Amino acid sequence: MLVPMRAILEAADKGNYAQGAFNVNAVCQIKAAVEVHEMLRSPALLQGADLANGFMGGCAEFAQSTLEDKKTGAKNIADAVRKYGQDSRIPVAIHLDHGRDFDSCVAAVEGGYTSVMIDASALPYDENVELTREVVKYAHARGVTVEGELGVLAGVEDDVFAETSTYTNPLTAIDFFRKTGCDALAISYGTKHGANKGKDAKIRKEIVIAIKECMRHEHIDGFLVSHGSSTVPEYIVSELNALGGKITNAYGIDVSQLVEVAHCGINKINVDTDLRLAVTRNLRELFAFDPSLQSSASIGGVYELLMKYPEKFDPRVFFVPLMDMVMYGNEKDTDVQRLSRAVEDGVKEALAPLIVKFGSYGKAPQVEAVSLEEMAQRYKNAGI
Repeated sequence: MLVPMRAILEAADKGNYAQGAFNVNAVCQIKAAVEVHEMLRSPALLQGADLANGFMGGCAEFAQSTLEDKKTGAKNIADAVRKYGQDSRIPVAIHLDHGRDFDSCVAAVEGGYTSVMIDASALPYDENVELTREVVKYAHARGVTVEGELGVLAGVEDDVFAETSTYTNPLTAIDFFRKTGCDALAISYGTKHGANKGKDAKIRKEIVIAIKECMRHEHIDGFLVSHGSSTVPEYIVSELNALGGKITNAYGIDVSQLVEVAHCGINKINVDTDLRLAVTRNLRELFAFDPSLQSSASIGGVYELLMKYPEKFDPRVFFVPLMDMVMYGNEKDTDVQRLSRAVEDGVKEALAPLIVKFGSYGKAPQVEAVSLEEMAQRYKNAGI
């Protein structure tokens, strides 16, 4: 069943665990993500980043994707989530990650997303508040959850880039919640976008604790989000490099730190890089174990890109020859089917341990089965 993200985060907050939020960029990834959550009876929170919508809209050079690309891609992603999640026994939400402007958020909502993020954190504070509030007014009228961001995370993820971090001020976070009416807030407390978060990176749980305590004191009904939280499994990086990859300086956040902050007030933990690494490792492994596939008429182009870009680990770089599979899940022959299964296996391998460690396994029955229409009425009754 599809639900607004708020319903999933409410269960996480009450249950004192964190909900993993996982980025997807192809129909087969969505299928695998829903299936592994079903297996573990966990709620599922899937994310399509702003540029993922562009890619799923058919723009191979997704950094240059247009609003029309994003509209098409948002619908493709949401359609796939509905296909595998609408009749599922677990609650599933689809969330826009790092929406860059109002129009991107509208495109996601119109495409079928049940939650959106507006990332205006690079703007002056008052402008961030104003833009976030406008998105809240639009989305809440449709029952859609809204996530904002306050503070700046260092690192690179798609078109999100910053050299240094600016930590979130707890008192400012309270003001932001009050002025915008947003449901969730991504905070900066030491995590970092990308695969290189720094060796032995330490996150500042005291910032999380302070914000959550202020929220409780001021009766703020909202949720905290941890971006840039991939764990970057060392064994996957090693295996990927042994298969011809050239991934260097890859260090993630120690999962024990994420488990700790899950009990300190973080309700949602975003993970993207782990999936990218596992899928790219599986792609390389597929061609290494069966060299005949390297010259396949249908998937040989993927192998050529893997050889051309050994330093890359974003599967979108290698998926370009298979956009019909990516966008619509069409598998025209057995070679494409084998590649798609390898992708699915990588997604499941990356997600399963995090679902268990973050604590959402077995929690699906605790999520309220609320529709967007019902949630819209609740927002209206509450004046938000």
